[in-house]
Amino acid sequence: MTENAQQQPSAPATDLPTQYAPADVEGTLYERWVDKGYFAADAKSDKPAYTIVIPPPNVTGSLHLGHAFQHTLMDALTRRKRMQGYESLWLPGMDHAGIATQNKVEQQLAEEGKSRHDLGREEFVERVWQWKEEYGGKILGQMRRLGDGVDWSRERFTMDEGLSRAVQTIFKRLYDDELIYRAERIINWCPRCLTAISDIEVEHQEDSGELVSIRYGEGDDSVVVATTRAETMLGDTAVAVHPDDERYKHLVGKHIKLPLTDRTIPVVADTHVDPEFGTGAVKVTPAHDPNDFAIGQRHNLPSMTIMDDHGVITVHGPFLGQDRFEARSAVVGALRSQGRIVAEKRPYVHSVGHCSRCKTTVEPRLSMQWWVKVAPLAQAAGDAVRDGRVKIHPEDMSKRYFDWVDNMFDWCISRQLWWGHRIPVWYGPNGETVCVGPDEEPPGTEAEGWTQDTDVLDTWFSSGLWPFSTLGWPEQTEDLRKFYSTDVLLTGHDIIFFWVARMMMFGLYAMDGEVPFKTIALTGLVRDERGKKMSKSFGNVVDPLDWMDKYGSDALRFTLARGANPGTDVPIGEDWVQASRNFANKIWNATRFALMNGATVEGELPAAEKLSATDRWILARLNETVEQVDAYYEDFQFAKLSDALFHFAWDEVFDWYVELSKTTFQAGGEAAQVSQRVLGEVLDVTLRLLHPVIPFVTDTLWTTLTGGESLVIADWPKDSGFRDEAAEREIELVQRVVTEVRRFRADQGLQPGQRVPARLTLDGTALAPHEAAIRQLLRLQPEGEGFAATATLPVAGAEVALDLSGVIDVAAERKRLAKDLAAAEKEKAQATAKLGNEAFLAKAPDQVVEKIRGRLAKADEDIARIAAQLERLPRA
Repeated sequence: MTENAQQQPSAPATDLPTQYAPADVEGTLYERWVDKGYFAADAKSDKPAYTIVIPPPNVTGSLHLGHAFQHTLMDALTRRKRMQGYESLWLPGMDHAGIATQNKVEQQLAEEGKSRHDLGREEFVERVWQWKEEYGGKILGQMRRLGDGVDWSRERFTMDEGLSRAVQTIFKRLYDDELIYRAERIINWCPRCLTAISDIEVEHQEDSGELVSIRYGEGDDSVVVATTRAETMLGDTAVAVHPDDERYKHLVGKHIKLPLTDRTIPVVADTHVDPEFGTGAVKVTPAHDPNDFAIGQRHNLPSMTIMDDHGVITVHGPFLGQDRFEARSAVVGALRSQGRIVAEKRPYVHSVGHCSRCKTTVEPRLSMQWWVKVAPLAQAAGDAVRDGRVKIHPEDMSKRYFDWVDNMFDWCISRQLWWGHRIPVWYGPNGETVCVGPDEEPPGTEAEGWTQDTDVLDTWFSSGLWPFSTLGWPEQTEDLRKFYSTDVLLTGHDIIFFWVARMMMFGLYAMDGEVPFKTIALTGLVRDERGKKMSKSFGNVVDPLDWMDKYGSDALRFTLARGANPGTDVPIGEDWVQASRNFANKIWNATRFALMNGATVEGELPAAEKLSATDRWILARLNETVEQVDAYYEDFQFAKLSDALFHFAWDEVFDWYVELSKTTFQAGGEAAQVSQRVLGEVLDVTLRLLHPVIPFVTDTLWTTLTGGESLVIADWPKDSGFRDEAAEREIELVQRVVTEVRRFRADQGLQPGQRVPARLTLDGTALAPHEAAIRQLLRLQPEGEGFAATATLPVAGAEVALDLSGVIDVAAERKRLAKDLAAAEKEKAQATAKLGNEAFLAKAPDQVVEKIRGRLAKADEDIARIAAQLERLPRA
């Protein structure tokens, strides 16, 4: 089953401390892995490549549970592939996070009483680099704590020289192919961050505002429009109605007076207007609304920008210099005083966009920006999934992907920031525009009237190149040839739009149609144990380091993996992490027991005819588990594979095989030697199977058990094909007997360790060879003199007779059971009466009736169970 288990000498049991202390193991062990170069991938290797690039965390951040969740799964995938003989590369790195990082440094400057303008662009950017060096490594240290098996020699940063060259190269290519252009369009503007932000960086939430209806014009030549942004009327350049709306046909083509101004504006007919909504007339502000901008383009309307970068009104008049929200109230007040307000609705709850970085209300605004023409790129990104070159897992998430790439608008890529990749375009003294590639010199100097564009690129532009820029593109490096396309992109379903689609578009474009990854494995989001989103405002955010400090990194990893069903959110609570810590302790203690009882990996496994049924059973179950775990890995079913390993290790290996083998170990001889070798094999393979998810405790135990160098570079187990249905049926009978008698003992109030005289009639059954083990597991001592069976249990074709006289207080037990029986009979009578009441059944909801039927069924079960217990009790 494992290729090199027999090659390693067994180590002594004394190498293991009596208790597992994660803090004493994890840090030292991780640094040993790194120092040995286990995670370093070799581009010259003849092994098949397996590549995952890490979704680069922001340099501003720290490890949160979402990171820990996805990193655990990516680490498990790459560790397993490495053990399977692949040249496994998990490439780490960080994103420069333009807006977020600039905000951090600006906040730092504000504490010093300065702004970035006090420093100037060059000095401010240098200050950001200093901040990055000081604080940016925090998350990398936390990744080491978690056990991330990444190739640190290939760590990348989106502002590194090589990645910057990739950004400039692809910008130039897209520009030359007329897929990047500059145009004046409506964008989302953040008055706090003072930059454009893309649609997907706008968070919409329900805000309470005011809807006011305003009368424009006079008499029969008037029209009523409604708005939640009254201040924008100062920039209205038309009123629009539907061309078929009979109410307004007499107004189309006319001009009406715009209140509070000295302007008149036309009434235009446009099919965009819904005549059934509101009054059927809308105000048109082309410079401050995307739909209005489109109307303005169709009707050649002027666009009037009425506020500056900070959201302050710039139109001359009584509102000049007012903040947009201050002006909103002032405009409504002025309209009210003129009798122009027809109706007011307050509060009016509606969806309002907010900057995802600083939560400021976004302002739609006409602005000259740089754009990517996405139509051909998005078409290619959609086709790659449709024709099967890229698989999305789970498959039902494909719809969300197609909804985005099939309906994508051109992408605004310019940001009015100083931190980021500066747009490589120069403007000349005579209106020239020149895009400069990475090996080209600027067309002229500032002294000659040439200036570079002051904007930087959207962070997602550079991170969209991540799968190939990190491997050395645009150079044709060994890394690029070996490790591209990457195999799996594992990421949250929440950034399909931000990142996944961008990488698909750029990867296909830059790499001549070669996909950036073969599989997109989408995960859910981590939530608290009640399924609630984790948020500082909810007070339920957990620092994963706290749980790792308290329970160990393996415990956190196993908890996260055990909740990872594809595409669905993952609830997590501290109790579950504690339970995973208990599992790690169980593995530790069971391995110590095995070593103290001679478990070994030395030599070949004995031939099948030398194995007991117990040995054959556990080896069959071991191979079935290998097969099952492999299938789950290929389907990204981390929860199922973790659960399968948990139950195999705890239930079958530790609770059954180890316990069933104790009598064999105690007896000694050849049978004990066989079981020692089988137990060594089972532990060896089980630790290998568990290693990708819980690497620290498994590596420590495995090296002690086998004397091997490290599980990181050990072979992944293979299913040998060994199965033994007869042995499985035989052990199932043993389990039935033990389980049934244990249940009876518990029903009689016996303590687990309390010994009871018993006679086992097993002759002629498959249970006969297991009598010693059954007695030990059930604490059943030999019959002895004076044995008198007071209870007899027929089970699995055998008979277990127990002498409970002197072991339990029969009178007290009869009294307790009689009381329970009376309660069950009362419950049955009440439920029967309700279900026999026709009036009740006619009025009661279906779920209430079903609940009462369930109570009746439960009462019947309880009555039968208690009656059987009373029947089995010794007679007084």
